[in-house]
Amino acid sequence: MAKKAGKDLVIVESPAKAKTIGKYLGKDYEVKACMGHLRDLPKSVIGVDVDNDFEPNYRPIKGKEDIINDLKKSAKAAGTVYLATDPDREGEAISWHLQHLLDLSDEKARRVTFNEITSRVVNESIAAPRDIDQNLVDAQQARRILDRIVGYKLSPLLWKKIRRGLSAGRVQSVAMRLVADREKEIKDFVPEEYWTLDALLKTDSGAQFKAHYYGKNGKKHEPASADEVEAIRAQLLTLPFAVKSVKRADKQRSPSPPFTTSTLQQEASRKLNMTPRRTMAIAQQLYEGVDITGEGTVGLITYMRTDSLRISAEAQAAARALIDSRYGKQYRPDSYRNYKTKAGAQDAHEAIRPSDVRLTPEQVKGDLTAEQYRLYRLIWSRFLASQMSNAVYDSVGVEVVAGDHSFRASASQLKFAGYTAVYEESRDEEKEDKESALPPLGEGEVVELEKLESEQHFTAPPSRYTDATLIRTMEENGIGRPSTYAPTVSTILDREYVLKEGKYLRITPLGEVVTNLMCERFRDIVDVKFTARMEQELDEVESGEKQWKSLLREFYGDFAANLTQVEKDMEGVYLKVPDEVSEEKCDICGKNMVVKTGRFGRFLACPGYPECKFTKPLVVEMPGRCPKCGNRILKKTSRNGYTYYGCEKFPTCDFMTWDVPVKDDCPACGQTMFKKSGRGFKKPFCVNPACEKFLPEDQRGYPKKPDGDKKEEKPAAKKTAKKTASKKPAAKKSKTEETK
Repeated sequence: MAKKAGKDLVIVESPAKAKTIGKYLGKDYEVKACMGHLRDLPKSVIGVDVDNDFEPNYRPIKGKEDIINDLKKSAKAAGTVYLATDPDREGEAISWHLQHLLDLSDEKARRVTFNEITSRVVNESIAAPRDIDQNLVDAQQARRILDRIVGYKLSPLLWKKIRRGLSAGRVQSVAMRLVADREKEIKDFVPEEYWTLDALLKTDSGAQFKAHYYGKNGKKHEPASADEVEAIRAQLLTLPFAVKSVKRADKQRSPSPPFTTSTLQQEASRKLNMTPRRTMAIAQQLYEGVDITGEGTVGLITYMRTDSLRISAEAQAAARALIDSRYGKQYRPDSYRNYKTKAGAQDAHEAIRPSDVRLTPEQVKGDLTAEQYRLYRLIWSRFLASQMSNAVYDSVGVEVVAGDHSFRASASQLKFAGYTAVYEESRDEEKEDKESALPPLGEGEVVELEKLESEQHFTAPPSRYTDATLIRTMEENGIGRPSTYAPTVSTILDREYVLKEGKYLRITPLGEVVTNLMCERFRDIVDVKFTARMEQELDEVESGEKQWKSLLREFYGDFAANLTQVEKDMEGVYLKVPDEVSEEKCDICGKNMVVKTGRFGRFLACPGYPECKFTKPLVVEMPGRCPKCGNRILKKTSRNGYTYYGCEKFPTCDFMTWDVPVKDDCPACGQTMFKKSGRGFKKPFCVNPACEKFLPEDQRGYPKKPDGDKKEEKPAAKKTAKKTASKKPAAKKSKTEETK
């Protein structure tokens, strides 16, 4: 249908956003989607004339000719063209490219941005358009050209010296180095021995409690050997124990601030097991708009690429009103909660929050996918909690002395839930809370020593990075910006420079070879501080303090000279990627198999190829031993994609379980213990029926099967089997049932 003359055109990036905004603006506006970038540097060549002051050669993207022609036609007939792409550097650059592609004058092309897609914000933004911010565009051009120069100049070197198909990147190479450095820390770590000593004490009333050894003469000390523990034990057995002090206090815990891009990706990884890439994809859907029953299409959250903790006064007031009505006035503080954005943040947008906090997760659950609901609930809960009162804990600390030695015990009990009624931040390493309640104690009270328990420990190496901890480290070191965290992590995984084992990231032999080459030959590119300084300079371009081409000139001079020297020094040098040798033996020739990568992913292959062509799927060895035959336990995947654990000698040994084997052995019988599958801390249990600590299956925390399901389900009944998967079936008949 022909468009009415003079009708204004609004161009957004996605059809979902076009639908939402079109509803808010009404029939006087035509809203169309450009589907992201329509003009960019060409893929086949570098596309930047470094000899002509870094002049970029932008071209229309192949395959988008129909979109461009349609937008040109609509723009020609429009009165005003509102360029409403995303409110960040990249969005500004897309609008700038649109202005040039559509041949729009400055008077006709007007820039608008929406921090949230609500009727109020959309109409207010349309009423107050602005010019395209050339500083934002130039900052994006500088980043794009920097990354293009590094990628297109370094990647061919990697192809010649290591293997074809590799890539290097200004930010991805630094992220790889972080993972590689952590792996080296772990390999070089030398554990140190230390001991803990606990006293089990009893009061006159018969109540027992445990206190931990603190030190001697008021100074903290940790025994370093068995001999030292025995010497302390010998002294303690001859001494009376008495309570020296009892201190009670109300301790308050403050809520976490609302989400930024980085903290959202971290928490979604920890709580929801979402990758950064998936988190941002779902957040984009929530931002652009979802059809809500009774409301129409609604943008549920504010813009999700931000490093700011700022919250509008209107959003704060709405949150406080909801807290009053839903929880009571005691659950909100007397004054508004504001959070300080970290130094160096761009602070261009608000923190990530629900557009309308009154739309609770429960209200919209029926209109969202499972992933949309879980992420919206996370964002909504975190924001509401950030505006609530502190949690208050009744805390008690006790010091018990025996001669010059002192022991300490503490306990805390929730006194007022405050923000924890809505949300609690998770931790990177989930641990069991072993703090137990203390009996009533008074200063000077004599207590009786029941027994002393000592245990040997060794210091542990730092943990490998997870998605969450790597992103946090990148942010702390100024590596990248909110828009780059997710693609950076995805790239190093897609290139197989880094592998994910469970939730942990491990550098591969290929990643080590590439990183070592970069560290040896291109120190600046992989230097954390250099990369952070480059980000600061890009911020200076955005603020107008630095000219974008001068930044490129400063970088390229040293980089080009170094690249020329490296190519000269490495003439005739070829770097071999060592095979990743596994513990698995070839079934035919008995050699240790190596890990290879094919079109369907990683697999095990015999290193004797082509004489021996035996291959088999890659398996993961778990801690512990098979409770039936004592051989290794392997992590496996059923044909339906569910994870289970079975004996390496299958089918000779038919042991199989959905429970996860752990490294700890049962203290009573010595057999491997298991824990319930799932995120977070799960207490291990013994599965040996002959052991006194055996935990029956119906007490392991799984939902009960309906009455009548007394026997295991057969694989053919797939739908029923999934509903009753918690009842662990025998090995050979259970691989189609659900893990959790």
